[in-house]
Amino acid sequence: MLKKLITLFKLGRKVAKSDILKITSKFQKPPLVVKILFKILAFSFSENKRISTTQDEGERLSSSLESMGTTFIKLGQFLATRPDIIGDQLSKKLENLQDKLPPFSIYEAKEIIKKDLGEDAFNSIINLSDPVAAASIAQVHKAQINDNGTIKDVAIKILRPNIKKIFNDEIDAIMLFAFLIESVVKKTKRLKLVEVVFLLKEITNLEMDLRFEAAAANEYAENTKNDIGFRVPQIFWNYTSENVMTLDWIDGVSIRETDELKKQNIDTNKIAEDIIQNFLRHAVRDGFFHADMHQGNIFIDQDGQIVPIDFGIMGRLDKMSKRFLAEILYGFIQRDYKKVAEVHLIAGLVPKDVPIDDLAQALRSIGEPIFGQAVKDISGGRLLKQLFDVTEKFNMQTQPQLLMLQKTMVVVEGVARKLNPETNIWTTSKPVLENWLRETKDPLKTVNETIQNTTEIIKRLPEFPEIMDKANQALTNLASGQIPQNSNSYTALNNKKSEMVAFRNQSIIGILVVVIFALLVF
Repeated sequence: MLKKLITLFKLGRKVAKSDILKITSKFQKPPLVVKILFKILAFSFSENKRISTTQDEGERLSSSLESMGTTFIKLGQFLATRPDIIGDQLSKKLENLQDKLPPFSIYEAKEIIKKDLGEDAFNSIINLSDPVAAASIAQVHKAQINDNGTIKDVAIKILRPNIKKIFNDEIDAIMLFAFLIESVVKKTKRLKLVEVVFLLKEITNLEMDLRFEAAAANEYAENTKNDIGFRVPQIFWNYTSENVMTLDWIDGVSIRETDELKKQNIDTNKIAEDIIQNFLRHAVRDGFFHADMHQGNIFIDQDGQIVPIDFGIMGRLDKMSKRFLAEILYGFIQRDYKKVAEVHLIAGLVPKDVPIDDLAQALRSIGEPIFGQAVKDISGGRLLKQLFDVTEKFNMQTQPQLLMLQKTMVVVEGVARKLNPETNIWTTSKPVLENWLRETKDPLKTVNETIQNTTEIIKRLPEFPEIMDKANQALTNLASGQIPQNSNSYTALNNKKSEMVAFRNQSIIGILVVVIFALLVF
């Protein structure tokens, strides 16, 4: 516990010397005790660095978090998905937080591959390049492997050396800080700060086992194998381990390079529609979607197919949420507000005593102004946000998985509109939603559903059944925004809490003993 205090002190000094507290105070005032603590921690005899005046608040906040390394980058990214905790304004400021750090050496990369995959696998890797991309948790190298007699270009993702230990030491210290804040400032208990930090730890540890990301990519590929014009890179399991992941190298053009796509006679208008349709299809049909679909993570290959990369952040929707999403969006397309209100009541998303006509009227207040706009200005993601804001007044329970979906939808729409500013979100979405709603009412599909689900799970990852169990649990935690009871995570969280309570009690007793001793002696 002493080690955690020392780590916490070091982290506190980093935060206090930055301008994070000053920026965040404009959106959400911290408790007085926190302000005093950070003033003490920030004390220094040396001159403080001058704050850049050329950056806006969001850029300064992101820069400060980036400068403090992996733990704070991940904390910032996680909080950006939780406006229910930090508020909408602060959440928006964190949305552009970059996940970039300087690369580690090619020598260290080779040592990690050799240790994780063994000498034989390492020696069979050809032309391992210098890093082509470096993020806070891992970096990527281009290489070649011999796959059953065929030389294939691959991307090899390698975790940073000692990143797990560094991250877990720092996040445990932050969890201790969250516990102390909850103990001192009773009003913060409702925010469940300890649970939030613990959930971040669970999710990031999932991301720091590359077998989990490989499992997610494998499942995503299985779900989408029949989707025309969409391809997920193949995972090479013989070259994949906890610290190393190997998958197809994508020879393609990033969708941010619009001019290059047009030079290659690729129809960017069609690509814009396909990106939206594929995202919606994966959300409502599979309940498993890529939750980080920004421009840097989408390529167009030589066959004109959309190829996503980076499967560290995936979203899940349960059956009720899938149905809710499809019915809600389709109800708005049809301008059938009473139907949308009925869906809320049937799904149990609002209390049963809510008058349906009042709810329908509130929903109409969202829909009608939207349909008065030009189609190119209508955003499905922002519609969902307005929907959550209005239905909250009717005591709708927060649905973190839908908040995550809404944020991803906004990103996907932004990507599509950069390819084609005239993209009509509603015309594009309608056939996907209609098809899915029609298929889910097919009785034959309902009868076979359980058998199909079982066989698909078995097919997807026969090599790693225990990893899939853990990955699914962590992904479910991410989707629900909470730690489920009767799970290993819940037990671990309670153990952490007990450990911190014991430390607090021992500290209080220790302080009392020192005070009594001082009174007796002096």
